[in-house]
Amino acid sequence: MGFNCGIVGLPNVGKSTLFNALTATAAAQAANFPFCTIEPNVGRVAVPDARLDKIATIGKSAQIVPTQLEFVDIAGLVKGASKGEGLGNQFLANIRETDAIVHVLRCFDDENVIHVEGSVDPIRDAEVIETELMLADLESVERQIVSTTKKAKSGDKDIKIQLAVMEKVKVALDAGQPARVVVPNLAEDEKKPFAMLQLLTSKPILYVCNVSEADAATGNEWTKKVADMAKAQGAQHVVISAAIESEIAQLGSEEEKEEFLSTLNLEEAGLNKIIRAGYTLLGLQTYFTVGPKEARAWTVLKGARAPQAAGEIHSDIERGFIRAEVIAYDDFVALNGEQGAKDAGKMRVEGKEYVVQDGDIMLFRHSG
Repeated sequence: MGFNCGIVGLPNVGKSTLFNALTATAAAQAANFPFCTIEPNVGRVAVPDARLDKIATIGKSAQIVPTQLEFVDIAGLVKGASKGEGLGNQFLANIRETDAIVHVLRCFDDENVIHVEGSVDPIRDAEVIETELMLADLESVERQIVSTTKKAKSGDKDIKIQLAVMEKVKVALDAGQPARVVVPNLAEDEKKPFAMLQLLTSKPILYVCNVSEADAATGNEWTKKVADMAKAQGAQHVVISAAIESEIAQLGSEEEKEEFLSTLNLEEAGLNKIIRAGYTLLGLQTYFTVGPKEARAWTVLKGARAPQAAGEIHSDIERGFIRAEVIAYDDFVALNGEQGAKDAGKMRVEGKEYVVQDGDIMLFRHSG
């Protein structure tokens, strides 16, 4: 499954530089002026996972297939985007298609890079973007309330529930709060209608603090403020240097990358931080399949049951699901593979109600 993140932010905060680094391409033009990204660029990157390499070695797999993460680089938003300012409306539509928002905030000083607001202030910048997204949501909800109110006169129960959800969202937005604040208070039958609204401010947010190379390991005063803001919102944040990520992307071998990171006192690349935070944000986890042909990583939601996990491979396997043969990752490694796990009684046979655990090695038996 993987997941899809829209990269947003004001112009010149480092979105396209980050996008280029993450996808190791020059697909998005990174230039020092607003709106250099004229079309939303989409890039897919492999999700690094040392466990996959390990099980591939043990399983003597000919090929390694990681799961993937998709990034959509969306043009720089500005004040008034919800009213069509800059390149506003068309790009707000692109954000609606994403699972989560990666909000890049400028947390560095550089007189050579213009700031569209005239000064560096990541909290203000975050509020500018959030306000535009809330205004766009409010306009959308108000429009839908008008049409749904007319339909609700028929007495249809489902339509009345939809209307009640819209009105709850409108109250929050009118109060200057994002749509996601209503989620904890939704009844079970209100969750689907809420999701169907496709609201921009209902999406989980990962704040990415883009700092100078000197601040990449420790952060700075601005990143501390962003951390506090994220914590208050129940959001995630990471500190990276897009400039460093750009340099890493140009290095050939893993050894070179590790050596480069070490010289900067960094334990890992920013990409890894973003993926891990994104997984946490969206409640995702990984399971594996392994054999002589390939070792492959698959992404499922936490709480997914075995048939749903099988469906990530093919819908026919989900429909014909009989059972899953499961080995925990630690057991697979400690017992040197499938046969060792079987001999030690560590391979379990699980049915349709089995809840998949992160790192499970799974083999599905199915009919058809």
